[in-house]
Amino acid sequence: YCSPRVPWVSVLAERPVCFVNESRSVGVGLTTCSCHATCESLFECCEGYRQFCLQISPYSGTVMGGTDFRILQVEFPPLGKVYCRFNSEIITTGYVDQEGKGHCISPLLYETGWIPFEVSSDGTTYNRSGSWLAVHHSKVNSQFKSILENSTKWQYYGTPGTGGSLTLKWNSSFIMESSLNVELWGYREKGHPYSDNWIPEWKYLYSLRKAVPNNASFTFFPQPAKVSSDFEVGVLRLSPSKAEDGERDVTAIWSPVHALAWHLEEIFRKNSAAWAQEKCNSWHKAEEKLPNFLSEIIDCPCTLAQARADTGRFHTDYGCDIEKGSVCTYHPGAVHCVRAIQASPKYAAGQQCCYDASGAQVLTADSIGGSTPDRGHDWGSPPFKKPPRIPGVSHWLYDVISFYYCCLWSNNCHLYFLHRPSSDCRTYKPPRVGTVFGDPHFVTFDGSNFTFNGKGEYYLLQATHKNLTIQGRTQTFLPNGSLANATRLSSVVMQEAGSDIIEVRTSGYLEVLLNQEVLSFSEQNWNGPEGVMFPSGAGVEVRETGGLMTVNILLSVDFENQTSGLLGTMNGNSSDDFVYPNGSNAELHSPKDYFNFGANWAITNESSLFTYDTEDLQKNYLFAEKHDMAFIPVFTVDDSQEDPIYEEMLKLCGLNLFCKYDTLVSRNFTFIYFISVLGATVNFTCKSGYMLTGPTERTCQPNGMWSGSRTDCVSGKWSHENLRIGTENSQGKKQMYQVFSEILKNKQSSSSTILHLLW
Repeated sequence: YCSPRVPWVSVLAERPVCFVNESRSVGVGLTTCSCHATCESLFECCEGYRQFCLQISPYSGTVMGGTDFRILQVEFPPLGKVYCRFNSEIITTGYVDQEGKGHCISPLLYETGWIPFEVSSDGTTYNRSGSWLAVHHSKVNSQFKSILENSTKWQYYGTPGTGGSLTLKWNSSFIMESSLNVELWGYREKGHPYSDNWIPEWKYLYSLRKAVPNNASFTFFPQPAKVSSDFEVGVLRLSPSKAEDGERDVTAIWSPVHALAWHLEEIFRKNSAAWAQEKCNSWHKAEEKLPNFLSEIIDCPCTLAQARADTGRFHTDYGCDIEKGSVCTYHPGAVHCVRAIQASPKYAAGQQCCYDASGAQVLTADSIGGSTPDRGHDWGSPPFKKPPRIPGVSHWLYDVISFYYCCLWSNNCHLYFLHRPSSDCRTYKPPRVGTVFGDPHFVTFDGSNFTFNGKGEYYLLQATHKNLTIQGRTQTFLPNGSLANATRLSSVVMQEAGSDIIEVRTSGYLEVLLNQEVLSFSEQNWNGPEGVMFPSGAGVEVRETGGLMTVNILLSVDFENQTSGLLGTMNGNSSDDFVYPNGSNAELHSPKDYFNFGANWAITNESSLFTYDTEDLQKNYLFAEKHDMAFIPVFTVDDSQEDPIYEEMLKLCGLNLFCKYDTLVSRNFTFIYFISVLGATVNFTCKSGYMLTGPTERTCQPNGMWSGSRTDCVSGKWSHENLRIGTENSQGKKQMYQVFSEILKNKQSSSSTILHLLW
């Protein structure tokens, strides 16, 4: 319902206030106004809801600011002004177009993520609100940035053999202006490191050219700075020529952040190596006085496969991604790098781990392309806003420009690697995985497996020490158009220690909700719905195939003996995986016993994190019992050979009981291929000219891990790029002896053989 005034919320006193009655889900009604998105799907929004609860397009842009976004479904006085206030403190001036649509200009920020903003027509009363997504500058789509043509030339400009003109290119349609100013902005951090007066600063330095035609290209001959500059990292900004020099928060296109080699003083151009060596030495002395952050960052995964699987703690590095064909500029020889998702607890440092084509970690002891830790985490770290937590640029100041000093512009990499040595994997422990899949089957963190076909909403995981809760909703499904007496996981919702609530649900495709509002991935699909990461290092992977959802929950050793729920107690002991909420052990002997056990883990309306934004969800879950006792599934199946699908089922499922059950109950083969992997055995052989190292046969175990050690095919050329043998155990030593025997048999000379023995 609507009220024209709410005297106890003074900032909203001039607007109609829309209430969303949430008494159905939490037992009490809201006492303040709400922009709750569920009112739209429930058709309960008051008149004018979208006039005050804003939708915008685009909804995201670079953290550098300058994006012009349009306010949808709101009419403003023609040709008027719009004032946009971000984070209740940064005000930018927008405008009203000829169609009466308001526009805001996003500000330069020192943080990424969802930024609340408010809108005013008069600069006094801010009575409309929405959210803006500030994106790490490196991840913004290239069409919204200018491009440094021949980036290597920019990178080495002023060093021997590199000079001449430089060219900047951009999408001319991004700014609807006939001419633009080209400006240089520099970044620095002032004050004493790790003190309260340590502050970040983006600063306008000068204009390279004014009123450049907006024809998508600008070429110039860089002139060296007249005096030594404090700014060696920066960007170029293209802004409307009518804007004042260095005017903040105007429509803009920014270049990538880069080393300002072309801007440096004449002394750099006269002897770049000597200049860089002096800078490297100064950096080295400064690093010796700064706190040692290396002891508090986590170790790297041992292999590329582990790094890509440990999605709760590590994520693909933007600059070296095997899926995007990255050239890995700063890590030659690597094919893929990952970064630790969370910054270290005290110093907000980052970890980076790089791997070569064989899957082995590249180490700085062996290669200039080795993995390097970071004093400043590339992605920044909450609460942001202060060094070294500024996304992207803190990392540039403390970890990247110093790499230029010591490694790219001079030959002093030994000093750089002294302070940025690769972390090995001696203390790395892979995460444990709990899985829910099929209709639905559960594999606990300790490897127990069972089927629970209840219909309702249940605790998949509770970890009270981290205040982590993950809940799952199951519903009946309609294979081949007929109702089966089984259920499927249809939604999973999660929250940790007061974080945003993330829900992922399926209805033929995956839909992601943030705090009960559906998210769009039309602009920022890099932050897609396949995974969720939490500060604790817990990770949740969600996939959908054939209308069935699969959820993998990954937990680190920090969760040992701290978990409960349908996925059991994670402690390496499968005998205590089935425990009731009251702590007593369950004795389970039949499918019906498991059904009754699972029913005990039903949630309540008071504890529910789910969104109930349709009449169907309200009827079947909100106003219904959390465990539907009226629904009785099929506990056993008749696998008679007379069944017309028996032969095909047997061919695809083999002895896999989950697969057989799902197929015979649902009469559906669309999801059988995932299920049939469990228990499957894979045999390995190598092409002619390659030798197999490791086991020839590996089996997919109930805990989701493949049996045995890594298997590789090693080239007969025995080059250092494809021969890396682990000798930490007897199996590794055996492989090493096999290799030496093979070398002797082939009579290859030792001069052409380079063995990297990773002791």
